[in-house]
Amino acid sequence: MHDVTRTDVHQHLWPEALLAALSRRDTPPLIRRSGVRLIVRLPGEPDCALDLRDHDPSLRRAQLERDEVQRALVCLSSPLGIEALPREEAEPLLHAYNSGVLELGGPFDAWGAVALQSPDPDDVDAVLDAGAIGVCLPAGALSSPSGLRRCAAILSRLERRGAPLFVHPGPGPSSAPLERTGADPETPAWWPAMTRYVADMNAAWHAFAAVGRARHPQLRVVFAMLAGGAPLHLERLASRGGPTEAIADTRVFYDTSSYGVRTIDALVRCVGIDQLVYGSDRPVVDAQPLAPLGEAAAAAMAGANVARLLEARALGVPVAA
Repeated sequence: MHDVTRTDVHQHLWPEALLAALSRRDTPPLIRRSGVRLIVRLPGEPDCALDLRDHDPSLRRAQLERDEVQRALVCLSSPLGIEALPREEAEPLLHAYNSGVLELGGPFDAWGAVALQSPDPDDVDAVLDAGAIGVCLPAGALSSPSGLRRCAAILSRLERRGAPLFVHPGPGPSSAPLERTGADPETPAWWPAMTRYVADMNAAWHAFAAVGRARHPQLRVVFAMLAGGAPLHLERLASRGGPTEAIADTRVFYDTSSYGVRTIDALVRCVGIDQLVYGSDRPVVDAQPLAPLGEAAAAAMAGANVARLLEARALGVPVAA
């Protein structure tokens, strides 16, 4: 038995309403049935198969019990590009996701998702008031100072509400159009996750370090996949005259999804154990062990650190009028 609630800050679970809405689309993102499988077509990426058992809430609850994790924070799969769609296309899909995940109840909580065309802070209020613990935005929307400026209304509303931001790989509305035709047929399925995802997460961290923190001094942010390893480049940042003080930002957190003991240990040496939180990215990848650095580190990353990340919402901090 563990004395603290253990939380996984990064899981995906597609509600039936979202699956149905994606199956009605004619352009990516969309879903098509192929025999007993569902095929997901993403903008600019190879098709991938979706196993419905991976998105069965009862099976996921059983998995959480086996993992000895008591709470899972579910986010939209931002590589779908839903947030970046024209608002009239995005809103039905976002409603299907937000309402579907919020209806699951415990042990699931939701990172809310909002449309990024003409960002509206009222959308933030709507998902938080409905029960979301924060908002997830795609890294491609935040990977430059101008991107942060376009999303400023959303970030400011999160800051005012005391709710955290989760930055996840995915395209922003200003990203160059992602072509599906004419791509190199030899490109392997894992390629986007090892190139564009890493680059966008890295850029989003540096953009926030450069201008985001000054504009949003109280905002708590968690970056998926250790921010693409951005803090590991501290020496290079210093040599180019960048904001090295970002390494000591105690309101920035890093989820461990996709990484194991060597990279996690390296990041701990850069930012300290207090800034790391456990994220599995289930069911996209096989989850890494909860305690690669031992039980004390696991208690921090899945317990105390998550509590600090979520503290204002968890403690019911009032919102100023």
